[in-house]
Amino acid sequence: MALFIEVEVDPKVAGDAELAKKLIEVCPVNIFAQPTTGGLQIVDKHLDECTLCELCLNAAPPGTVRVRKLYADRAVLERG
Repeated sequence: MALFIEVEVDPKVAGDAELAKKLIEVCPVNIFAQPTTGGLQIVDKHLDECTLCELCLNAAPPGTVRVRKLYADRAVLERG
């Protein structure tokens, strides 16, 4: 379970092979992976490695990926 960061991905993005691959490629800390069944998986053990670089937000359509800080002001980062 992550202590600092939570990542939410819209199911439509998670189910889109091209967008899923894009998210996997852009994340420098491997938060996203592709399970053998396809789609997109969030790797919980890597969530707290998030650098808040926003590469995932820029790789997906606006509003479909959200990064939530689980500390301080619980701010949500998303491209709107």
